[in-house]
Order: sequence, then structure tokens, then C-alpha cells
Amino acid sequence: MSYLEKLQCCAEAIGMPLTEEQMHRFEVYKDLLLETNKSLNLTAITDPDEVAVKHMVDSLTVYDARRFHNRTIADVGTGAGFPGLPLKIYDTTMRLTLIDSLAKRLHFLEKVVQELGLGQVRCTHARAEEAGQDKTLREKFDVVVARAVAPMPVLAEYCLPLVRVGGVFYAMKGSKGMEETEEGRQAISILGGKITNIRHLTLPGLTDKRYIITVEKIRPTGPQYPRRPGVAAKRPLGKH
Repeated sequence: MSYLEKLQCCAEAIGMPLTEEQMHRFEVYKDLLLETNKSLNLTAITDPDEVAVKHMVDSLTVYDARRFHNRTIADVGTGAGFPGLPLKIYDTTMRLTLIDSLAKRLHFLEKVVQELGLGQVRCTHARAEEAGQDKTLREKFDVVVARAVAPMPVLAEYCLPLVRVGGVFYAMKGSKGMEETEEGRQAISILGGKITNIRHLTLPGLTDKRYIITVEKIRPTGPQYPRRPGVAAKRPLGKH
């Protein structure tokens, strides 16, 4: 099975069949990712079939038209562009900001965006804590997504300051998602969020568990958060 066949098959399995244009963009993205990965460490996954499932389709599992269509989205710690760019390829109406602390990765993402002809994508070079205190970004987004960036109490401090009140933060987690959710509850509350859903899923053809934790922003985040770079990781909120 080719990369495109695998991609379409698995996208259909999660109820998100792809158009010819989307398929073309996903192929260009894969080619750029694997070529650039030879000189810049972007991903440990280099088998095209695995890229299709574990990067592209996995990124799409968080999509909800009510939340993403024609909305402002931030992807924190985007790395090689996951989940933000696959979501943008799937729904081009979203206004996407990709946030990462490594300039080389952002140069790669800018190249991908240009090659794919995607509009309304901004690549922002910043640590998450800096982004959360930036007045042009703080509490400006309808949706903030993050995929396996940090433990939940830390991730919440990175992401919730960027979410507008009434917006939502999606944390995409692996097999320890349930434990992480419990560990993060107090931090989420301190930061103005409330866990409203925990969705368990497996990817087509795989057995390992994944979780998508939905956190709604119910009140503004206190101005002291996020704390300066490095503090959240050293002293996670809600942990003594």
C-alpha cells in the first residue's frame, strides 16, 4: 500500500475522507518532511506508512468542525508542524499560528506553508511562556492545541494563557493520558480552565491508546501566568 493509499484508508477509517487537493498537499508535506529530516532532526518516524498514520491522521483526530472551522488556532510546541499543519490542510478556513522555540524548525514550516500554498498561517518564534505573556497572543485564540509537548500541569501553563475565555484547549496525549489528566486538574483550575471531556481513541491498525483532553476556558488566566521560562517545568502548578 502506498503512502497516499494508507493515508486515505486511515482518514476514511476515522470518518475524515480526503479530497484530491488535500491528498496532494499531504504528499508534498511528507516529501518535504522526510527530505529535510536528513539534515534537521524533525521526526524519529521516517517510514511513509507510519508518517501517514502516526503524524498526519493522528493530527486530524482532534478536529471538530464546530471548534475549528473559520476560527483562530494556535499550535504550541508545533515541532515539525503537528497537529497544526494537517488540520490546516484539512480545513483551510482556520487562521493558524504555529509556535515553536527553534528557528530552524520554523524555517522548515514556512517553506512547507509556501510550497502548499496555504494562506493565513503565522509562524511565531517564541518559547511558550513568552508567547503567553505577549499581548498580541495572550487570550486571543479560539482553540489552542498541543501534542505530547510536556506533562499536563506544565502544558496547561503553556497553553491556557493563550486561549480566550469561552475558547478551548485540546491536549493530545499518549497511553498515560488519564493519569496525566488527574495530575493536571489543579493546575488547569488555577489557570482558569475546566476539563469537559476526555476522549479515548486508537489509530487505525494500531493498539496503543491515545487520549484527547478537552479543557474549556471559563475565566481569564491570572496575569502572573505563565511564569518566566523554565519555571513551569521545574515547579509545576498544583504540585508541592
